[in-house]
Amino acid sequence: MADLEKGITRDGEGFAGTEWNILGQVYFPKASCDSTFAFETNSEPGQFVPVHVHPTQDEFILVQEGELDLKLDGVWTKARAGDLVRMPRGIPHGYFNKGDVPARALFWVSPAGKLEDLFRALDKLSDIPEIIRLSAEHDVDFLPEEANA
Repeated sequence: MADLEKGITRDGEGFAGTEWNILGQVYFPKASCDSTFAFETNSEPGQFVPVHVHPTQDEFILVQEGELDLKLDGVWTKARAGDLVRMPRGIPHGYFNKGDVPARALFWVSPAGKLEDLFRALDKLSDIPEIIRLSAEHDVDFLPEEANA
């Protein structure tokens, strides 16, 4: 199993130079080991990740720039720069950049599970049914579209 590697992942870069494009959003992996996986997201206005569930992982978001509208367990809320969002495993959640400026956030999950492998598989993929299928295979379950309303 993977241990955490010491060092610094520089601002605007991914670990080992890695960058993913997931439905137009730029993701940078920041750190990865068995116990946690951290990644940065860069969301332009109008971009989002629909409501979904991680049945085996706790997830956190530290908003760094801009703001995100979040649907957490069926309730809408807003997270601004400096806010930390806590999403226990099994709680439905999704994030949406409904503002008019880009949003940047640091996410991490614990344990790491299969999320990094999922992001590798989703890089530059645009087939939504395939994205949903691959996500389910990697322990991320998307809810029906009406959950995003």
